[in-house]
Amino acid sequence: MDSIAQQLMRNPVFSHVYEQLWRPVFTRLFSLGGSGTADFDTALSAYLARPGDRRILDVACGPGNYTRRFADGLSGDGRSIGIDFSPSMLAKAARTNATDRTSYIRADAHSIPFADNSFDTVTCLAALYLIPDPLPVVDELLRVTRPGGEVVIFTSVQTDLTSLPGVREVAGMSGYRIFGRHEIVERLHAAGAEHVEQTITGQGQYVLAVKPDPREADQKSR
Repeated sequence: MDSIAQQLMRNPVFSHVYEQLWRPVFTRLFSLGGSGTADFDTALSAYLARPGDRRILDVACGPGNYTRRFADGLSGDGRSIGIDFSPSMLAKAARTNATDRTSYIRADAHSIPFADNSFDTVTCLAALYLIPDPLPVVDELLRVTRPGGEVVIFTSVQTDLTSLPGVREVAGMSGYRIFGRHEIVERLHAAGAEHVEQTITGQGQYVLAVKPDPREADQKSR
């Protein structure tokens, strides 16, 4: 049975209010106990939208707000692709965030429909905590990232506030997962990622990681 959160994401009405209501409210909630979430999000978005001929995959893209933002600085054959499991979210993305450098595809994050080493940057922002059985998705993010490419995740994290009695249980009942403080970092390391950096802002965490490039290891060994 789908959780409350999953049902919301597939609701056509919810896709219309997501950007105006849901996302701003969640950003404020993530900022509780720390004022840097919105500022860090702005800086990270600017970094991910940097100019270049790159292929970007935005996993669980929702209505495509990040997907389009990432596409703005692309050049050459650069493309920003958003995937999501919700038809209503994808329909919203196609209506409001389509450009000549964006594409939107319905897909399951547990089985991303692209070959290994396909993208320069792979993101999953403000979504992983709503995906059932989310840790295998982390492996998929790294799988489709090219060697030397980057994985960027923004999701929940256990803090003093979310450790209060009953908080995790109530969150879990609604389909919202609160990740352990080292859970995402350890999963990325186990999948083979390097240079894993975690920044905790309020009730959320940004995690950036790099997929190893065997060619660099060969050069260093010579």
